[in-house]
Amino acid sequence: MTLIKDKTVAELVSENINTAHVFKKHGIDFCCGGGISISKACEKNQVELDELIDDLDNLKDKGRTYDYKKWDLHFLAQHIENVHHSYVEEAIPILIQYTNKVADVHGGTNPELIQVRDLFAEIANELTQHMKKEELILFPFIAKMERAMKNGDKIDRPHFGTVENPIAMMEDEHEAAGDLLKEIALITNNYTLPEHACNTYRAMFHKLQEFENDLHLHIHLENNILFPKALAMEKSIFS
Repeated sequence: MTLIKDKTVAELVSENINTAHVFKKHGIDFCCGGGISISKACEKNQVELDELIDDLDNLKDKGRTYDYKKWDLHFLAQHIENVHHSYVEEAIPILIQYTNKVADVHGGTNPELIQVRDLFAEIANELTQHMKKEELILFPFIAKMERAMKNGDKIDRPHFGTVENPIAMMEDEHEAAGDLLKEIALITNNYTLPEHACNTYRAMFHKLQEFENDLHLHIHLENNILFPKALAMEKSIFS
């Protein structure tokens, strides 16, 4: 039996999504960087392994969780689009307004807020294009493969050759968006508010943290569940 310390971060989060909150607490990346073992993640982030395991063992949240690994791929892709893509689309204009206003008012005394505005504008632009590629190209092909598997139909190779190609692009874009959000967290000292922060300043930091948390789960569902299963399905269909 695999010891918990030898399991990857992504495996544990896939088994129980509540563990994501524990990894978040300890500053461990569970989406783009989730492919390493628990022990290596602790070593990389200077976290006490025993402390992390205790927190994982003592999860108190008994709220409803979903076994995303058992969902059909088309259903999972629809969930990602309806829940996470919709959230990003709704949050972006709000955060654009917040970051612009706060940079205008407080940028003179807190120049890092100008960087926050510019970094988020870059995130917004990249994610908007990224999600459209998933919705118009990748997700429909995954649904097409799943229908073919269920019905025993044959399908032609897609124009992009193999699903590996768009998936590799999506994963690169996930990492780029994650890096930009990490940079925002770094320059704001993990969203630490100054004493003079106004309500819009406070609302901006709260929304940015919410946005980051949602994106971590969003990326986890794609990188660690949807994409690996889509790759395996394609190999089965075209083998």
